[in-house]
Amino acid sequence: MRLTDCDLPAMSATAVMDPSGHVGHVSHCTDEASVDIVAVDTVSSESSEDDSVGERDEGATTPDEPNMTLDSALEVQSQKSEAPRPSSLAMVTPASSLWTSRCDGEVKLRMSETGLASEQPIIVSQLLARAVERYGDQAALAWKEGEQWSKMSYREYHQRCRTIAKSFLKLGLERWHGVGILGFNSPEWFIANIAAIMAGGLAVGIYTTNSPEACQYVAENCRASIIVVENHKQLQKILQVQDKLPHLKAIIQYKDTLKEKRPNLFTWAELVEMGRNEPDNRLDEIIASQKPSQCCSLIYTSGTTGQPKGVMLSHDNITWTALIAAETVNLSDGAVSQEEIVSYLPLSHIAAQMIDIWLTMRIGGVAYFAQPDALKGSLVVTLREVRPTAFMGVPRVWEKMQENMKSVGAKSSTVRRRVAVWAKGVGLQTNLGRMQSNGSVPGRPLNYLLARQLVFRKVRRALGLDRCTRCYTGAAPIARDTLEFFLSLDIPVYELYGMSECSGPHTISLPDAFRLTSCGKVIKGCETKMVNPDGEGSGEICFWGRHIFMGYLNMPEKMEEALDAEGWLRSGDLGKHDAEGFLYITGRIKELIITAGGENIPPVPVEDAVKEAMPLISNAMLIGDKRKFLSMLLTLKCQMNMETGAPEDELTADAVELCRKLGSPATRVSEIAGGRDRAVNAAIQEAINSVNEHATSNAQRIQKWVVLEHDFSIPGGELGPTMKLKRPEVLKIYKEQIENFYKEVVTAETPLAGN
Repeated sequence: MRLTDCDLPAMSATAVMDPSGHVGHVSHCTDEASVDIVAVDTVSSESSEDDSVGERDEGATTPDEPNMTLDSALEVQSQKSEAPRPSSLAMVTPASSLWTSRCDGEVKLRMSETGLASEQPIIVSQLLARAVERYGDQAALAWKEGEQWSKMSYREYHQRCRTIAKSFLKLGLERWHGVGILGFNSPEWFIANIAAIMAGGLAVGIYTTNSPEACQYVAENCRASIIVVENHKQLQKILQVQDKLPHLKAIIQYKDTLKEKRPNLFTWAELVEMGRNEPDNRLDEIIASQKPSQCCSLIYTSGTTGQPKGVMLSHDNITWTALIAAETVNLSDGAVSQEEIVSYLPLSHIAAQMIDIWLTMRIGGVAYFAQPDALKGSLVVTLREVRPTAFMGVPRVWEKMQENMKSVGAKSSTVRRRVAVWAKGVGLQTNLGRMQSNGSVPGRPLNYLLARQLVFRKVRRALGLDRCTRCYTGAAPIARDTLEFFLSLDIPVYELYGMSECSGPHTISLPDAFRLTSCGKVIKGCETKMVNPDGEGSGEICFWGRHIFMGYLNMPEKMEEALDAEGWLRSGDLGKHDAEGFLYITGRIKELIITAGGENIPPVPVEDAVKEAMPLISNAMLIGDKRKFLSMLLTLKCQMNMETGAPEDELTADAVELCRKLGSPATRVSEIAGGRDRAVNAAIQEAINSVNEHATSNAQRIQKWVVLEHDFSIPGGELGPTMKLKRPEVLKIYKEQIENFYKEVVTAETPLAGN
């Protein structure tokens, strides 16, 4: 998915309203709601009782219906809170009743009368309970202990979640308060997340790369009662700011031995023991009072354009999106054949959370946990052991695999290289044909079958993807070169697109419906519209569906930007559909460069074109907003420090090989940056010239550029947790270099290269 935000250090292996004046919306979620606040069209707030997670006591009733099950009560509630999609400007439902900024608020569900959007709403506890009923003794989670894999069944999973939920309540977790989780993927992460929801709190993932101050902001914003940390390193971040967290009652460390004992600091084992013998009635009452239209989880944006926003997701957002994703992708039901995935992407991001926790639970799959150093080199080892049936990798993961494979291939014998080149040509041609015919190929040619036997199967085994029928990418744009590289090896990588504000996916590519550089087609039960399209049909992409979030926590002023007058989610992305309904992203509104001459230029296509024309380039950022001409910052592909994720001076093996072909002896960035290497400099200028030749106007030509001393990175501040470019930060960090571009106006005599 091109889903916003994801925390990825480098890897070395081969996601017309006035809210402020509307009753029912306040800017802060207080501990006690004011008696003056009147809910707008909310469902009944009467609590119901539940002896476990499934049915209510026979004698329990709602104000309207006697002897109802929890499912029945939820059905009545959902009927009261349905929000049909507006079919015209005459709004069926006020957009303001579709959102709230209160953590204890409710919203109308965007249900339809027929189809998948009419499915019965359920809460998270019901989703897990149904998984237990259907897949009870089958494996749900798997983790490595030494050299052996340990597993937990769905029945054990459910019971452990209830035990931890009771522990949270005993520690003082308050309704609608956060449970922050700060650590790498693990069974404890999953369980703490679900337990927080069961206990009536809000599940809140915190990026492991966050500074103590960033952790404080999230914990303070969600009024965290409890914070669960992985180890001593993450614990220290919380201890540094705990005096500034008035709601914090307990900290739990789930890995390693505690190095110090403090009041209200507990181990995971102590947490399990704490809730083991607690009675069930209080937890059951809380679960029975929960509604699909209420908030249960917060996903914090990465803050690339300001302070992180708390994206409020309802029970229905999560449970319905998991259902629709499973239906759209057509994954196997665990009762027939279990899907197996590897959990390694940051769970504080919606992409990993939706796939690893909720989608896997919905279909009865198994989540295998990678090692904490997965993105530093061990991921491929885990993939070879698990051999997943489905795999999600952000673009940087696929790019690192590509770089590693090219490096290995360069060291092969001449015969092997020739066979590989031949096989890749056959693979690309065959798969492009399959793509154009939407997956239906009358017969596979003999040369394809031979290439599969000689090359493709071996490559898949080496990557651990020999059983994988679904390889996906998202969270950021991926280069066409990378997609074609894997397609040539008979590994189609399918793009997804969405955002935290739509609970993850909105469009998905499928084996029988994909196009290179397209994000696929809209998922079932949802809709897309383009606002203010230009002559080529490119406009702002807007979403409708039950996956649309509830609102931003305590930020009602941000909702006018997020939703239009009819309640459609405004993505902020520019895109267009082709004749077959495939979506293509063409840019981002906030990133649009408006030159001094008034010309609008989306930077991403230009940046991608430069990187494609010169494979030595790692990152490119176009400059030119309110300027007289365009310029560009460039970085080179280099090695990354495996511990810190910081860029090093040494070029990648692939980059060194390319330098040799260009006639350059360079092996380090410092030998090239600032125009020090004439051969590389000339090659980059040639690539820039080729891109300029395709520019639609002179204003869209790159006039100056410079190669920086090091690559962009998360530690350097240029990239966010998703490896997304933080353009405002880059402008600040490289202000001097940028200003040098514009010290003199370009003339016919002025050299184009800014080196």
